[in-house]
Amino acid sequence: MAEFNIVLSDKQTGSSYKLTAADANANVFNGKRIGEEVAGDALGFTGYTLKITGGSDKGGFPMRATLPGSLRKKILVKSGQGYRQTEPGMRKRRTMRGNEIAEDVVQINAVITQYGSRTVAEIMGVGAEEEVVKAA
Repeated sequence: MAEFNIVLSDKQTGSSYKLTAADANANVFNGKRIGEEVAGDALGFTGYTLKITGGSDKGGFPMRATLPGSLRKKILVKSGQGYRQTEPGMRKRRTMRGNEIAEDVVQINAVITQYGSRTVAEIMGVGAEEEVVKAA
C-alpha cells in the first residue's frame, strides 16, 4: 500500500486534521472495513482509538459501508454515502468502492472514539500559533 491521507475528526473540539501515512503505517489499515476500530499508536496517537468512517480511491469514487469487498461496482442508489438525491424517489446508478480498504484507497476518513492523555492539537503541533495570536 502506498502513501495515503487520513482525515481525522475530533468530536470534542469539532476540528478535523489531515495526516499523511507512509508505507510503514499503511499496514495498520490494510484489510480493515468501514466501522472497524484501529489503535492510533502507528500514527503517533498513543492511547487513542480511531473508527474508520469512509474514504475514497484514486479515481475519486467514495467507499460505501453497505457494499462488501474492495472492488468498484456500479450500484443503484437512492440515498446514503456518495449520492445526494435531488428529487423525491429518484434513483441513480453510481460507481462506488466497497467497504474494505485496499491498495487503491488514497484517503481514509476516521473519527476518534477513545482519547489518550495528550490532546490532538498537542500531537499535531497546532496549538502554538493560536496561543500567540490570543496573547497579542
